[in-house]
This record gives sequence, C-alpha cells and structure tokens, in this order.
Amino acid sequence: MQTIKIDLVSDVVCPWCAIGDARLQQAMDRLADEYEFEVEWHPFLLNPDVPAEGRDILEHLSAKYGRSVEEMKSSQYDIINAARELGLNFEKALERRSWSTFDTHRVLAYAKEHGQDAAFNRALFEAYFGRAESPTDPEVIVPIAESLGLDGARVREILASDEYAEQVEREIAHWQSLGVSSVPSFIVDNKYLLAGAQPPETLADALRQIAGERAESA
Repeated sequence: MQTIKIDLVSDVVCPWCAIGDARLQQAMDRLADEYEFEVEWHPFLLNPDVPAEGRDILEHLSAKYGRSVEEMKSSQYDIINAARELGLNFEKALERRSWSTFDTHRVLAYAKEHGQDAAFNRALFEAYFGRAESPTDPEVIVPIAESLGLDGARVREILASDEYAEQVEREIAHWQSLGVSSVPSFIVDNKYLLAGAQPPETLADALRQIAGERAESA
C-alpha cells in the first residue's frame, strides 16, 4: 500500500487549522483502504506582532482585515458553525483573545520529540476555542503536557528559557521559503501545496490524484 506524506503547517490560534485538521482526518478515512498516511505538524505564527497580554479577538480581526467588528463577528459565527459540523468544541470562540504563539511552538517542538505534537495541538485547539484559555499560559500548557504523559517540570523549564527557539524560527522560515503564507497548508509528498481548510471530499480527490501521478511516474 502506498504511503502519502503530508506536512501540515498550522498555528494553534488559527480556527481554520482546527477545521482543516478535522477535515483532513475525514479525507484520510475515506482513503484508508487505498493508502497509508504519514502526517507531520509544523509551526506557523498567525499573529507574530500581538503583544504579550494578547488582544480582544474581534478588535484584532477588525484591525487586521479592515472590516467592522460586526462584520467580523458574523464571519466568526460562520467559522463556529463549520467547526460544530465536525464535532469540534468552539463554544467560547468569540470570547478568546488573539495571542502570539512562538513560545507555544517551542513546547510543541519538545512534544514532537515524544510523538505527542498532534495530540497537543488538538488539546490546545480545545482549550483555546472551546474554553477561551490562552494557549501561551503555562497553567494551560503544563496540565495538557502532563495529561499526555510529558514532563510538566520540563515544559516549565522550556517556557522559562529560549530552548527550541532557533529550531522553531528555522522551521517557520523553511516553509515560508517554499511558499507557505497562510494556514492551514498541506504539503503533500514534499511537492504539492494544498492551501486552506478544504472540504474532505476535495482533499480526498486531491490526495488520490497526487498518488496516481506519483504511481504513473514511478
């Protein structure tokens, strides 16, 4: 059975990343009898310039996109409904704040070494969109780490230092150099870029087509 490698570039404060991950899972389920999949998560900074104290989400989005707060609230309801259709918890999505997640990605790099980065990302989605908790807060991050069998004290050490900083910076720069400018982005077989949280059937069709092209050229 062919193995399809997918690099998923994502940020934990990106609602479409949570939705994109769930849709990718559905797409892979559709193709489970045809292909095996290897998915690797990678960092992206959606809000690199947000101050440490965060920012009200609707004010942030209004300033970022040049639209009114009411317009942004309406678009957020569309996102919340899309998430609910997938069984995702977005109950507190409108109460969240915008955050810069560089330190979070440093902890995720540590989690990745222990094979827990996918589960960690999903737990942070739940904390952020479901409970409006800060994914940069050690008191949020550490309990999640411990629930996944990781060393909470070690996570606190990482957050209090600059460990993994160069690695995260290097990885972000790498994917940007390959054309990733928004998230979620799915890079298939180190060659094909699928951008955005596309419907499961669209993703499945694209993955099948890519696999077919690879088989023809082999």
